Amino acid sequence: MRTALHKRRLSRRATLSGAAAAVALGGVAMFGTSVASAGAAEQWPDPQGEKPVSKTIPVSGEYDGKMQRFYGEGDLGGGDQGEGQAPVFKLEDGAVLKNVVLGKPAADGVHCMGSCTLENVWWEDVGEDAASFKGESSSATYTVTGGGARKADDKVFQFNGAGSLKVSGFQVSDFGKLVRSCGNCSTQHKRSITVEDVDVMAPGKAIAGVNANYGDTATLRKVRIHGDSGKKIKPCVRYEGNDSGDEPDEIGSGPDGKTCLYSESDISYD
Repeated sequence: MRTALHKRRLSRRATLSGAAAAVALGGVAMFGTSVASAGAAEQWPDPQGEKPVSKTIPVSGEYDGKMQRFYGEGDLGGGDQGEGQAPVFKLEDGAVLKNVVLGKPAADGVHCMGSCTLENVWWEDVGEDAASFKGESSSATYTVTGGGARKADDKVFQFNGAGSLKVSGFQVSDFGKLVRSCGNCSTQHKRSITVEDVDVMAPGKAIAGVNANYGDTATLRKVRIHGDSGKKIKPCVRYEGNDSGDEPDEIGSGPDGKTCLYSESDISYD
C-alpha cells in the first residue's frame, strides 16, 4: 500500500531551483503551487483543458500538448501496476513530447522507442510507469527536462533499452524508484543514467537503481531530498541483473566510484 504524502503549512516558502522554478508558457503562468512536507514547495501545473485518450497517440517529430491534461479511458483506462499495459503516448525515434499533463488513469504513460525528449511533462498519478525507454541502439539518448511525477507505487522511469538517460530539472514525490535500469529484461544492455538538479520529496525508496554486472552507471548531481530526516531514500542502489526474468538481487548501495557516481556533497537533505 502506498504511503500517503502528508502536507503541512510552512511559515515561509523554501525557494527551489530547477524543477520548482516558476516559468510561463505563452504569457500564461504554468504552475499552481502546493506546499509539501519538510520545507519543499511543490510546483504543479494548472492544466489548460482535458483530453480523454482511448487509443495510444503515436508521436513522430514534435507534439505540443499545450498543457492539457491527457487521461486514459476505455482500453487505456487502467492505472494499476499490471504489466503489459499500452501507453498514452508512443514516441518514435527522435520524437519530442512537451507541455503535457498526464492525469489519472495514465495506463503505462509514455513509451520511447528510440531517442526522445520529454520536456515539461507531468504525471499527476503514475500508473504502471511514467515513461519507459526502449531504444535498442547504444547511441540512443533519452532526455527528461523539467516536469514532475507523483504517486508512483513503484518506478517512475523504467529504462529497458540501451543508451543514455538524463533527467534534469525534475521533481518527484510519493514514489518507489525515480529511475530503474531493467533488472530482468530478456535482452540486457549497458545503461548510463544521469540525475541532475532534481527535487525529491519523501516518501520514496530510491533515486536510481542500476545493474552493476552489466556495466551500468548512475551519476547524481545537485539532488535535493526533502522530508527525509532519517535518510531512508537511497540515492543509488546496485543490483545483480539477469535476463531470465527472475527478481534481481540487491548487492549494495551508496557511492562506489564505479557504478554509483556521486559524492556526499551532491546530495542535500532538509
